[in-house]
Formats: sequence, structure tokens, C-alpha cells
Amino acid sequence: METNQKKWCEYFILRNIHTFEFWNLNLIHLSDLSDELLLKNIAFYYENENVKGLHLNLGDTIMKDYEYLWNTVSKLVRDFEVGQPFPLRTTKFRFLEKKPSPIKDSASEMVPNLGFIPMSSFVVDKFAGDILKDLPFLKSDDPIVTSLVKQKEFDELVHWHSHKPLSDDYDRSKCQFDEKSRDPRVLRSVQKYHVFQRFYGNSLETVSSKIIVTQTIKSKKDFSGPKSKKAHETKAEIITRENKKRLFAKEEQKEEQKWNALSFSIEEQMKENLYSGIKNLEDFLKSCKSSSVKLRVEMVGLTACLKAWKEHCRSEEGKTTKDLSIAVQMMKRIHSLMEKYSELLQEDDRQLIARCLKYLGFDELANSLHPTQDAENDVKAKKRNKYSVGIGPARFQLQYMGHYLIRDERKDPDPRVQDFIPDTWQRELLDVVDKNESAVIVAPTSSGKTYASYYCMEKVLKESDDGVVVYVAPTKALVNQVAATVQNRFMKNLPSGEALCGVFTREYRHDALNCQVLITVPACFEILLLAPHRQNWVKKIRYVIFDEVHCLGGEIGAEIWEHLLVMIRCPFLALSATISNPEHLTEWLQSVKWYWKQEDKIIENNTASKRHVGHHAGFPKDYLQVKQSYKVRLVLYGERYNDLEKHVCSIKHDDIHFDHFHPCAALTTDHIERYGFPPDLTLSPRESIQLYDAMFQIWKSWPRAQELCPENFIHFNNKLVIKKMDARKYEESLKSELTSWIKNGNIEEARMVLRNLSPEADLSPENMITKFPLLVEKLRKMEKLPALFFLFKLGAVENAAKSVSTSLKEKQEKKRPPKADKEAHVMANKLRKVKKSIEKQKILDEKSQKKNRNVDQSLIHEAEHDNLLKCLEKNLEIPQDCTYADQKAVDTETLQKVFGRVKFERKGEELKALAERGIGYHHSAMSFKEKQLVEILFRKGFLRVVTATGTLALGINMPCKSVVFAQNSVYLDALNYRQMSGRAGRRGQDLMGDVYFFDIPFPKIGKLIKSNVPELRGQFPLSITLVLRLMLLASKGDDPGDAKAKVLSVLKHSLLSFKQPRIMDMLKLYFLFSLQFLVKEGYLDQEGNPMGFAGLVSHLHYHEPSNLVFVSFLVNGLFHDLCQPTSKGSKHFSQDVMEKLMLVLAHLFGRRYFPPKFQDTHFEFYQSKVFLDELPEDFSDALDEYNMKIMEDFTTFLRIVSKLADMNQEYQLPLSKIILLSEFTGKECEDSQLVSHLMSCKEGRVAISPFVCLSGNFDDDLLRLETPNHVTLGTIGVNRSQAPVLLSQKFDNRGRKMPLNAYALDFYKHGSLLGLVQDNGMNEGDAYYLLKDFALTIKSISVSLRELCENEDDNVVLAFEQLSTTFSEKLNKV
Repeated sequence: METNQKKWCEYFILRNIHTFEFWNLNLIHLSDLSDELLLKNIAFYYENENVKGLHLNLGDTIMKDYEYLWNTVSKLVRDFEVGQPFPLRTTKFRFLEKKPSPIKDSASEMVPNLGFIPMSSFVVDKFAGDILKDLPFLKSDDPIVTSLVKQKEFDELVHWHSHKPLSDDYDRSKCQFDEKSRDPRVLRSVQKYHVFQRFYGNSLETVSSKIIVTQTIKSKKDFSGPKSKKAHETKAEIITRENKKRLFAKEEQKEEQKWNALSFSIEEQMKENLYSGIKNLEDFLKSCKSSSVKLRVEMVGLTACLKAWKEHCRSEEGKTTKDLSIAVQMMKRIHSLMEKYSELLQEDDRQLIARCLKYLGFDELANSLHPTQDAENDVKAKKRNKYSVGIGPARFQLQYMGHYLIRDERKDPDPRVQDFIPDTWQRELLDVVDKNESAVIVAPTSSGKTYASYYCMEKVLKESDDGVVVYVAPTKALVNQVAATVQNRFMKNLPSGEALCGVFTREYRHDALNCQVLITVPACFEILLLAPHRQNWVKKIRYVIFDEVHCLGGEIGAEIWEHLLVMIRCPFLALSATISNPEHLTEWLQSVKWYWKQEDKIIENNTASKRHVGHHAGFPKDYLQVKQSYKVRLVLYGERYNDLEKHVCSIKHDDIHFDHFHPCAALTTDHIERYGFPPDLTLSPRESIQLYDAMFQIWKSWPRAQELCPENFIHFNNKLVIKKMDARKYEESLKSELTSWIKNGNIEEARMVLRNLSPEADLSPENMITKFPLLVEKLRKMEKLPALFFLFKLGAVENAAKSVSTSLKEKQEKKRPPKADKEAHVMANKLRKVKKSIEKQKILDEKSQKKNRNVDQSLIHEAEHDNLLKCLEKNLEIPQDCTYADQKAVDTETLQKVFGRVKFERKGEELKALAERGIGYHHSAMSFKEKQLVEILFRKGFLRVVTATGTLALGINMPCKSVVFAQNSVYLDALNYRQMSGRAGRRGQDLMGDVYFFDIPFPKIGKLIKSNVPELRGQFPLSITLVLRLMLLASKGDDPGDAKAKVLSVLKHSLLSFKQPRIMDMLKLYFLFSLQFLVKEGYLDQEGNPMGFAGLVSHLHYHEPSNLVFVSFLVNGLFHDLCQPTSKGSKHFSQDVMEKLMLVLAHLFGRRYFPPKFQDTHFEFYQSKVFLDELPEDFSDALDEYNMKIMEDFTTFLRIVSKLADMNQEYQLPLSKIILLSEFTGKECEDSQLVSHLMSCKEGRVAISPFVCLSGNFDDDLLRLETPNHVTLGTIGVNRSQAPVLLSQKFDNRGRKMPLNAYALDFYKHGSLLGLVQDNGMNEGDAYYLLKDFALTIKSISVSLRELCENEDDNVVLAFEQLSTTFSEKLNKV
């Protein structure tokens, strides 16, 4: 009772914590953990050992107090009914039966003997040699050691050459085309692939293709030559210069003629509609090169704006508000003139500009530009006044022209870049590549950081025909995109058999090892770096580019990024938009580079000495000639080209409303006081003005109000052109002023300012997603499309897109004339008949020789056919307001080309139907052809509404005008928010991006905006399989020196242990634990050389610990017992055997859990079994035995590691921060028998947390699989989740069993994807990709077993081959 009551109180406090403005709540009385075992332990003490304390007489007062407390708590817990109070226990019976103490005797169960098997190997000594001396080793006559030699192999495995080297993952991944083939069909499909890739690449960017020629590097002398001769120009140089001059003059003349021809129509258009006229004028300016012509065009625009402004003010006279957008256009022209052409301006031009400024009411600016002699009389001033905008120039520019403010861009071109003028930070990147340095580059999305990677590729392509650049991208979608861009950008004539660009992913590869630019995913690049026989290829790598390197901090696969960064010997570029501690990352990478510097020195010396003796080193001839720099630079750039403004959507009176969300509304005074303003919380100029106004309004006697008023601000004072950087300085001043309010005692005022800026929080209705089509329509009306809509569930992404399409169809149905459908039907029938008669006519014509008579007849038929077809198309045409597609963006031929690619794809028809209405969806479970369709059409501007999951946010080049978050999810965190919102605002097209929050709770929005991106601290870097793969590389590598250097680099340089010696020691111990396990299981000998089935285990490295369990099943003969053919001598296996084999494999490689609640639902399943059955008994017993072995070794490891723990921290309670070691050993506790009774529990425990000991847990509890992971010491950096056990049953944190989804076995039985969607509750695309993955795994196993076994007719090999073939056939039918 007591614990329930307490839990509800805690639930209430934690649930409502966000309603308090301040965070410094006193959490001392909130328990850190509730522990029923501990409660029993205390109760036991009071009832059995301290009997005096029990005779309590509970009177009525206590009873009443208790009921009052109960009712109070039940009122606070609103979410569910608490019910009546439990009756109080008033008996004098004991709470516990007379039982022995729940604290068991520590000597009762023995933890296995501590002791390491002696090992000697170069890697072990180098990495963990320093801690070996302190460890207990077993003697060579110990039974554990002697049993290693007698590895019992049962009879069936006699024919198995388990130590045979297997083909690696590279050989196994499907090659898209046979690279050596000369078959014309294959060659044609290769050609088709390249043509489409270029087309896809061209849709990504409008950069013309470059033909690259390998250049022999000239010696330095040649470069400095011509500079000194500058004084004496050669004749040729003079002629060239003169020619250029003449050409330029000719060009200018042409442009002048063009403008003369166009000017009249543009001027007329500006008179009719200023805005469309201005748009045409700006289009002309973009295409024009001559400054003098541009100046004339700008002046024409300015005159037209002034005229329009005067007319507008006259027509609106007497009204209070004016439409300031005309004034904005006028000021835009003035900005442009003053900034770009100020030295070309004549006296008249300046006078006109000054006049315009006077008409806007900016007299001071006008006078500073063109001082006038005569003072104006009052009448003139009054007259002029009616034209004034009514606010000062600085406020006007910030409030109404924020996104038009001129950005500071460099004017001087860089000879290395043809297409644009790079910013200073981009030039720094080019310098990095030129000097062969490495760099960590952090810059916002779409700021142009990828340009450096293409420059890097170009450099390597020019240097030679065999240097390689590897581009590592996090997702397959990004791999395809980068490959297309590279194929579109570069062309090069290479020797036969060589290719410019290659791709390697788990699904397929293409020219991977014979290309110069390899695009791949981390796991596949790791395979190449760890493969013992690929070292010669690896030595050709000149540069590695890591895109989206913040994936280092992810949950899944993060450690692979780490391994790559520490294994490569060449320089690298690591790019990301979101890293909050880039300095730490750079420092770590620099330490890795110093390691390689030393290693390269050693190799250089060895090579030199070998050359001396006459040996040839195994390095490519130019390996050491390309001098690399070991420096790692950090390049930071924080400025986005366009501002982002945020809006919250709410539903009022069945319509959608948008409220502007000021970024400061996300902050609290407490947050600012503790952490300051988040570094990437920027304000648009208009938001800075809003902040100033709020501050001015709240604190009437604010001393700096005048100084920070926009008109008086030091950087705006009397400035005609306020630039983006000036506005940024103003924003910084306001932020620091608000911070000083908080720090200097005006916290209440600051709190009111923040509250004032916050929009009204409306509670959204439950089914807000049903209003999704309305939201899209609203955005169309506001001209905010194209937009990306992010949702986080695959089903929701597809359904949202379909709902928009359905609402457009319904709208079209309503508009259609009542008889239209009938007409269409009649026409279609007629068309069919005409077609038939045309075909009949053709056959008759072929038979009869006399053609002339029938010619007229066939012409009539054809004319009728064409006419009917046109009418039918017109009838079925989608009206403009019933589609979001921009028909003008793409021509029909391109459209057909893109649609043709998805003809045979699963979702092809659906995507095509949606695309015709300008809608698409994009998620990870689509095929790459389907994704390409959406990407290409969205970038071309044909699709304007795309719903997507987070995969789109990872680097895919799909910029848009607006981004909408349309579904809340745990995956919507600070990192994803920044990645996704970064897509809004296309550089060169939009000056501002908009972000909309639809159906996202108000507190969550604030949290997203203000929280920092998590810091990169590294994941746990080792696993047993990785240790085995490293030992394989060290002992079998073609170049032993290089191999060992790489292995040690991986072991020594984890980001987790950087500057953390304690964690480093823990990792050394984990490494030794892994080796012990591998030696005991027979995968390594005592010298660290691989043996037994080491190859097979490392081959299935994707699936630890299932790979280890699988091989232990194989070695113990379980598969041989199971796989018995239908009759002796037969090679066929019954359905029953196959299904049993599938059941085992589904347990190993197809683990996907249902939430526990799913079991209680009473659905009717039509095709699937849905819940996976238990493992067969013999397999289950073998699994338990495997798990027990692991847990014995792992417990030993934990007990040794426990000496690294920080005991002060171990005794500290997590919330209240009380350190109990000092509390419990203080004076006042010496007399307390309860304390001494509880503290005695810690004796004899080593690896278990002191708090867990209080409940009576022992080290031997670590051997039990059901013991939770968190019972171990918290400060050793490792817990039981790092033990490679495979739980046959998994329970959630409330102790409920989580059933496994039988999707793989169900599909094997019924072969229906639809069945998995209906019964197993899976998304179709998701299910397809999981099955594909499962099929790859079975195939990989079956190929490996065939390679390892000499006996052609081995039952296990045959059974796996049969299963793999059947499963793949079923999947292909889908």
C-alpha cells in the first residue's frame, strides 16, 4: 500500500514538472528507486531481529490521517481511477512469516574461479601488456587449459575444413552488371544505367560536366616563372587581352539592344501590375552581365516603384494603413543601386534616389546622400508627409525587409572555382585539400560544404589514374544520389577495365574496386578495411570523405564510423551540419593522426632498410611519394544563407490558423541564466524588432531603451543600406541585454518579456491529422509550396499523401459536369471499336495487294481515332486547382522517362498516380528507383507536396520553401529537428524558409528549439566479433606491419576512452575477456591465430550474438540431427524439416518484438501464426548452455573490472545527490542496528552496486539471465548489456513477456506480404526489406557452408541450399 501511494505521488510530481517555470525543485524526498526487496529486508529486520519495535497500537487518528492522504493523492492523479483506500493492517500478526533472512549467505553459491588462459601475441602484448602482470593466470596444467588442445569434433564434421579462408562480403554482394562481360545485352543495360545516372545527377544540380585529364605535376619552379615577367608583356598576351576587351564591348552592345527591345513591355507591365513587372525585370537582371546596362534597368525599376507609391498613397489618403510592400520594392532597388553600382551613379541618379527617400519619409538619409540647399516650407513638408511610411528607416528595413537585407559576399573570384565566388570559409576548405590536410567541417545544411568534396575528387582524378577517393555516406539513398552527381560532374578517359565511379552497398556493387571514386556505406567500407587480402587496394586510397559524420553519436552502427576514422592512413574530410562539440572531435582525430605519423615513419625506415638489402616492399610505387600533412583542421561556419521563421498551427472554428512562434518563446529565464542563449537560436531581423518592442513595453524605465532603439543603434546610425551582418549585431546586443536583466535583478521583467513573445497555446483536437489535406491547401493559398511534411511512421507517411490525393479527387468529382463520366465511357468504347477496325484494315491491306481503294478508309479511321483520343484526354484532364503539380516544370518526355523506370516496382503505379497530382512520399522501405522518382520530380519542381520520414533529412538534396512537422515522435529530437528544418529555404530561390509545427505539443516545440544537439562522446567500441575480425586481420594480412598498425589503432583510439584512462583500462580488460571466450570456444589458439569456424563467425558479423550461437549449434551437431532427408540417399528435405529449420533461423536472425500488450488483443489472424513458437527443445538447451558459459566468463570479467570503479560516485543517489557512504558511516549511525544490519550486506560483493546489495543481491546473481542490466557498478563504463548473450525470452521493464514476431516463418509458409501487413501488424515496405535482409543472411550462410564442406552431399549444406532457394523464389514473386 505504502509503495503504491508513494509511486502515485512521484508520478504526479514528475508528470507536472514542465508546468513549473523554474527547475530547481527540491528532489530530496523523491525516492531514487523503489525497491520491494529492500522493503522486505527492513521489515524482516524489525520483525525478526528487533522484536521490541512491533507492538504498535494504530488508533483512529492514524486511520483518519491515512484516509485523508489517500483521497488527496487520488484527486491529483487524474489519468486513472485510484479507487477506495486499502484497509489498514491492524492485526498483530507478523508481516513476514518466520523465514530465514532474505539476505543469503555470501558463501552459499560460488562464482567460478577467476583466472585467465595464458596467451602470447604481438597485438595482446602491445595493447594490454601493461595490465597483464596484475591478472591471475591459469597454470598450463590447469584442466581448462589442457582441455583446449583436445577440441572434440564429432564425426559429421570430419569433412569440414573449417579453417579454410572464406570469400569475403565483397565477393558475395551482388554485382549489378558483370564488369568483364562483352554480351551486347549487358553492355546495353550498362549504357542505359549510366545515361539515367547522368540524368538523375543533372536533376540534382545544374553543373555542366567536366572532362578530366590526368596532369603530370610540374615542378615548383615553373609556377613562379611568369610572375616576374609581368612588366614585359609578350605580343601574344597583349593580343589576347585586347580580344577579351573587344568581346566584352560586343557583349555589352548586345545586352543594350536586348534591353531596348524589352524595356517598353516591362515598363508597361509594371504600370499594370508592379509585382509581376518587377519579377520580369529581376529575371532580366540575372541574365545580364554588363554593369552599365544593369544600372539603367535598376533606375527604370526605381522610377516605376516611385510612381506606384505616389499613386497608392493618393488613393489611400485619409486611411490609417498603407500597403508597404510597394515601399519595400522601392527600397530594394535603392539597396541594389547603392551596394552594387555606387561608383557608376551620376548626379541625376543620386538626386532621384534622394527624392525617393524623401517620399518614404527618410529625410536624414536623403540629405546625407544628396544635400539640398533650400529649406522646405511647411506646406511642402505636409504634402510630402502623406507619402511617408510613418516609421524610421532602420525599423522599416528590419521589420519589412529583413529577408531582403544584403548578405556580405566576396566579390573576388577564386581561380580554383568556376561556377560561383566562394566565401572565405569555403576557400579555407580548398586550401585544406590543396595541402593534403584533414578537416572537420561544421556548416549549416545547404551552405555549400559538399563543394569541397567534389574539389577533392577532381584533385585526385587529375593526379593519376589509380589514386582513389572514398565517399562514405550514411544511407543507401545518399549513396545513389552522390554517385549520380559524380557521374554527371566528371568524365575521364581511363584505361580499359577502369571506371571513374563505383558503388558498394550490401545489396549490390558496381565497379567497386576498379574505380577512382568509390561511394559506399560505413559497414561496407569497414569490410574492405578489415579484409586481410584487400590491403593493396586500400593503399591506393588518397582521400576519404565522411558525410554526415554526426552519425558517430547515433545508437546503431556508430562504432563503425569510429573504426573507419581510426583505420585510414590518408587524409580525410568529415562533414556535418550538427555537432555540438567539434573541438573535442577534432582533438581526438588529431591524436589519431599523430599515431599514424609515427607508424608511417617506422614503415618508411623499414622500407628504406629493405631496399638497402635489396627487397621490394609491398607498397605501390608512389605510396610514400604523396606527402600528406598530418594536421587536422576545424572549419566552422554558422551563418545560414536564409532565415528560418517558425509557426504553430492550431484549429479554430474548423479552420487552420498559423501563429508566428518567436524563438525566445521557447526559453525560460532559468535556462538563460544557466546556459545562456543556445548558439544556433538565431532571430530574423523582424524577430529582433519584436524582442526590442517587448522589452520596451514591459520595463518602462529601461535605461538602455534609447541606445538600443533601432534608429539610434550604433551600427544602423544613418545607414542607407543595413546589411544582414548589421542586423546580426543588433540581435546579439539585445540578447546580451536580456541576459544582463536576468543576472542583475530584473528577472521578473525578463520573464514577462518571454511570456509576452509566446503565442497562445491551443490544445489541439485529438484527430488533428484528419485536417492534413486542409493544411496543404492552406499552404498552397499562402504560396508556401513546395513543402516537405515530416512524419515518423511509415504508414502515416503513405496515408497522409493518399489523403491529400483523395481530397483533390473529391474536389474534382464535385466540379465535374454530371454527364462527364457517361461521356467518357461512351468515348472509350468508340475508341476501342475504331482501334479494332484500324487493326482489321491493316490485316486486310497486307493480304490484298490493291491498296489505293482502302487508303481513304484507313485515313478516315485514323483521323477519327486521333479526334476521339483528344476529346477523351480533355474529358479526363485534371483541372489546375485539383492538382499541386507544376505542369510547366517538366516536359512530357522527361515525365515518361521517370515514370518508365518504376513500371515494374511494387509501388510504381501508386506513386505515378500521386505524382500526377503533384504529391509524393519518401521513406526507407521504398526501392531506390521509387525514391529517385520522388527526388527528381520534387527537385525539378513538378511535385510540390512530399511526405517523408527522417531518412530524407540525412543529406538528401531536396530543398524546399517550407518544412512541416506533422507528427510527434520520440525520434523527433534536437538533432533530427535541425537536420529536417534545415531543408527549408532554397539558396538562390527563397530568401526565407518557413517551419510549421502541426499537431506537435507546445512544450515539445520549445524543447526542440532550445535544446542543443547531443555531444559526440563515442559508443562502446568493441564486440567479440570485432575482436575476432581484428585478430584475423593481424594474423592473415598480406602486409603484416600495416595490418597490425591498423588493429592497434582501432583498439587504442576509441572516442569513448579519449582522455579517460579508467575507461581505457576497462576496454583492455574487455578485449582480454573477448579473447578468453574466443580461445575457449575454439576460434583462436593461444597465439591469437584464428582456427575452427572463425571465418564463418566473422562473416556473419552483422548479427552478433546470433552468429556465435549459430556456430555453436553447428559444432554441437544440432543441425545435422535436424536435417535428415525424406529417405536415405535422397537430397530433398520434407516441409516439416524446413519449417523447423526456419523456426531456428527466425529465432537467430529475424528477431523483431511485439509490445507485450499485443498478446492480450483478441484479433483474428487469417494467414499468419503471428507469434513465434519457442525454440525446439534440443536447441533451447544448447542455447541455455551457451548463455551460461558466456555469463560465467562475463561475471569474472565484471569482478576484475570492478576495481576501476569510482566508489564515491557509486554511493551517491542519482536525484538527490546524497553520498551515502559518508551518511552511513557518520557518528549518529553507529548506534543504529538497522544501518549496521543493512551495511553488512555489502561484504563479499564486488561487481554489484552497493544499492542493489541492500536488497540482498550477490555477484552470483549476475550469472542469472533475468537479473537486470543496471545492477552492476555504474562507473566502470560497461554493464551486462555488453555480454553477447541471446535471450530466449525478453521482458519489458514491467516484467511482461515480449513475444517475437514470426514474420519470417509466416512468410515462408504463405508467401504473402499482405498477410504480414494484415496479421503481423507490419508496414509493407518495412516487411519487404526485413525479408530481403533475412534472405541475404540465409544465402550468405548457405554459400559459406558450401565453401567449408568438402562432402558434396552433406545434409546440412543441402538443407540450407534448399531453404535459401525456396525463400528467395517466394520473395521474388512479391
